[in-house]
Amino acid sequence: MTLEQLRIFIAVAERQHVTEAARALNLTQSATSAAIAALEERHNVRLFDRVGRGIMLTDLGRSFLPEARAVVARAEDAAGFLAASMGLHHGRLRLVASQTVANYWLPKVMQTFQAAHPGIALTLRILNTHDACQAVAEGEADLGFVEDEVTSPAFTLIPAATDRLVVVAAKPVADLAAGTWILREQGSGTRAILEQALAAAGIVPRVGMELPSNEAVRAAVEAGTGVTALSRVVIEASLAAGRLFEIEFPIPPRHFNAVRPTGRHVSRAAQAFLDRALG
Repeated sequence: MTLEQLRIFIAVAERQHVTEAARALNLTQSATSAAIAALEERHNVRLFDRVGRGIMLTDLGRSFLPEARAVVARAEDAAGFLAASMGLHHGRLRLVASQTVANYWLPKVMQTFQAAHPGIALTLRILNTHDACQAVAEGEADLGFVEDEVTSPAFTLIPAATDRLVVVAAKPVADLAAGTWILREQGSGTRAILEQALAAAGIVPRVGMELPSNEAVRAAVEAGTGVTALSRVVIEASLAAGRLFEIEFPIPPRHFNAVRPTGRHVSRAAQAFLDRALG
């Protein structure tokens, strides 16, 4: 078993498609298929079921995926430890963030870091809070930035900035309990914080729609459909233009949190980025 085989296995498993994995890895389809076949043959296992022209992970393959990710992440940590001796002149930093943070707060931090350390390549994936934290825990990302309080021994949260959610609608709403709510998907930090505030007020929201992005939620509410709560940075232009109406409802301020792995080496580049984000 080699690291290259594990990387190929992870790429294929995540995409459930050999050709797309090969393209992402800059390999030929035959080389990608051969690596999977060699891994299965060497250990006399089946990691994928071939279904028509497609593939699906077997139960064993699904169980093996986090193990493969952990091994590759540990190898990358070791490489990062050695690369740290070269300073901050070369390297890469894999970031993951939830939507509000990624779209409205993190880009400025990335820009200033890139200006100071142009040799460090930055990549960013946008996931909801739950999935972003999971990516850090499983070694798929070096650092994460989210807007919810989640706990796990696999990662540590560090407050980085303060944000406030605002309840809005296209027109004044007298009774929030009777309104139809437009919410982000389960796993969203924005939704989790809103639901906590509603529960504290004894309100059980009647959910009319669940949408996968802040922009989709904002557009739906601007069209006159229901009530929502979004970060002020997301809806301030809509408030100023009169497309949304702010409804008084107490939601405590929340933090944008940095997420770092617990018990795993953090590269010098990751620490420098973290210091800039917290500064």
